[in-house]
Order: sequence, then structure tokens, then C-alpha cells
Amino acid sequence: MAEKKTINRRKFVKTSMLLASALPVFGSALAKGSEKPLVSFGMITDSHYADRPRHNERYYRDSMAKMKECVRVLNSVKPDFAVHLGDFKDQDAKPSERRTMKYLRDFERAYADFDGDRFHVLGNHDMDSLSKEQFLANVTNSGIGKDRAHYSFMRKGVRFIVLDGCYTKAGVSYDHDNFKWDDSQIPESQLEWLKAELSADRAPTVVFIHQQLLGEKTHMVLNADKVRKILSDSGQVLAVFQGHAHVDTQHTENGIHYCTLPAMCDGKGLDNNAFGVATLYDNGDIRLNGYKKVNDRNLKKAKGTS
Repeated sequence: MAEKKTINRRKFVKTSMLLASALPVFGSALAKGSEKPLVSFGMITDSHYADRPRHNERYYRDSMAKMKECVRVLNSVKPDFAVHLGDFKDQDAKPSERRTMKYLRDFERAYADFDGDRFHVLGNHDMDSLSKEQFLANVTNSGIGKDRAHYSFMRKGVRFIVLDGCYTKAGVSYDHDNFKWDDSQIPESQLEWLKAELSADRAPTVVFIHQQLLGEKTHMVLNADKVRKILSDSGQVLAVFQGHAHVDTQHTENGIHYCTLPAMCDGKGLDNNAFGVATLYDNGDIRLNGYKKVNDRNLKKAKGTS
């Protein structure tokens, strides 16, 4: 269950640094009965950066200062990598490809100040006024080709999988706002790729996706049941981290934790910042240390998971 709090920067950094400083180098799967930190990663979602006035709870401009604060804190904590879970940028009320591209490049420069590997998950708003190709050409996913919207990478014997749910029910890839926010799915070709990734070995696995696989129905990919079955059948997936819904929730199904992080853009000023650092232990447990709007969570490994 989530631990409700508003954590201050000093407490967050102190706690996270204690975890990160203990990280050993492991090259294989999880150890039985051990509780040593294995790998840690920073997470941000739904920053929706744009130089435009607020709309409802979205303070688009404030996300620049929030990202800069986030990067400063992460550089103090020194996680193994950082990942943004999508809706990295936004657009003006009157869309402009030129201005949207500027928002993307400006915000990527702020994210690039993180002293470590960084990754992006595609969110629906990343393709308003832009194509996937344009977005990917202007961001860095460390060690990943510019043509890869879904991909995987290994850290210390753990597999991390990034999924791309930005396709319509008809299988059309999102491009220049040709979609509705609640019409998303993972195409069959990507599902086959996912199965192949999970069957390659018995590595413990963490999944990142923008849209929910378990949570609020309108915010879930339309074939979420099928995706969750693939993850569950593998017996390897420890957790899924997702965004899109702008809420802080956690559900567990078949031993897999599905955690939705709250949006960085929601709420005025740095007091409403939102990001976290997750630490995976070599017994399969995950500790999420949240900053400000993100709740702390203890995610225990289920029996029978690799």
C-alpha cells in the first residue's frame, strides 16, 4: 500500500543515496534469500512541456523548472539510468510543428544534463504535431538506434523492456495528431517481438509503457489483457511502470506490480514536482522512493517469478 507523504529534497536524496551507494555489480539473475541493491533507475512521466499558459491542472511551462530540479536530484542520487514514461512534450493550443519541435529540443537539452544513460517511452502527446520519426531523431535513448520506438536493454542481469502503445485500433501508427488519446494498442508484430524477448533467457524483467496495461479502463491499451497474459505467462516480469492517467496508483495481478506514476506537469511550481527512483534488489523486491507527489512503494517479488 502507498505511503502517503510529501517528501522533501534532503530526505529523498539521503534515502536514495544510501540505496545507490550500496549497489554492487551483478551479472546474473536474482539471488535467493538476499536483499542487496542490484540496479536503480529514475522515472519521470507526463511532463507535457510547452511554452504555453496552463490549462486546468496542466502547468506546461513549469515542467522546465521541474525537469531541471529532477535532474539535479538524480545527479546527486546517481541511479544507473533514467527513463521518461511518455508525454515528454506538448504543443500550443493552435498547433505548430515548428514550435512543437522547439519544445522537444529545449526539453531534451534539460533532460540531457542527467549524468547517465537516459531513455524515452513514446506517449500520445509526443506525436501531436510530429511523427514518431521526428521525435526519435531529436532525443537520445542510450545505446538504442534512432529507428527504435520499442526496444530492450540489459543492466546488471536485469532486462528492461520499453513498449510502444501509440497505435490506433486499426494498427495505424500515431503521426501528427491522427489519433484519439483513448485509442491505443500494441500491434501483433510488437507482441511477437515481446514474446521473443521474454523467451530469450530467464532474466528478471521490468517493463515501461506510457499507456496503462492495468488501471483505469479508458487509459489502458485496448489489447491490455493480451499483453498482460504474455507478461504473466513468461514468469519473468516483476513490475510494469506506466503513466498517461496522471494518477498515482498500484495494482498487482498474477504477481506482477503495475505502477502508474503521477504527472510532472500537474500543479503549479516546484512544490508539485513528481518523479522517483526505483531500486531493484537481488531478491526481486523493488523499492520506489518517491519525490513530492510520487508515493513511496514497497513491491514484493511474488513466488514463482524468475
